[in-house]
Amino acid sequence: MASNIDKKKHAEQAEHLQKSKGLNTFLWLLGIVIIAVAAVGNIYFADQFSTPIRVVAVVILLLVALGILAITNQGTKARAFLKDSRTELRKIVWPTRSEAMQTTLIVMAVTMIVSLILWGLDSIIVSVINFLTNLRF
Repeated sequence: MASNIDKKKHAEQAEHLQKSKGLNTFLWLLGIVIIAVAAVGNIYFADQFSTPIRVVAVVILLLVALGILAITNQGTKARAFLKDSRTELRKIVWPTRSEAMQTTLIVMAVTMIVSLILWGLDSIIVSVINFLTNLRF
């Protein structure tokens, strides 16, 4: 019950913090332009600068673009989703090594049994079809 109230409050606060459509569009265009500058600049300056310098420049420009895109409305939602996902991931109870090995062996055994059954059925069907096609009337 309390978590639902917290979620509603969080949603109401998020609505108030939404950026205007114009600002959001500007931030997206700015991020895309920075990514394009990184790509084109990497090719354009291939002869003037060494590869390590261009790699550092591209990484820096991509991080700047990612930072700009992270503050858009969609970026804010994505960050909240990733935060919630991380919280849920921490709640998972992972199997022990022995449980994982047992499950793996069971899956392998069942796979082998089913494959043998299918091989047998396939052999029977092929034999029946060969018998029927070799009949002379």
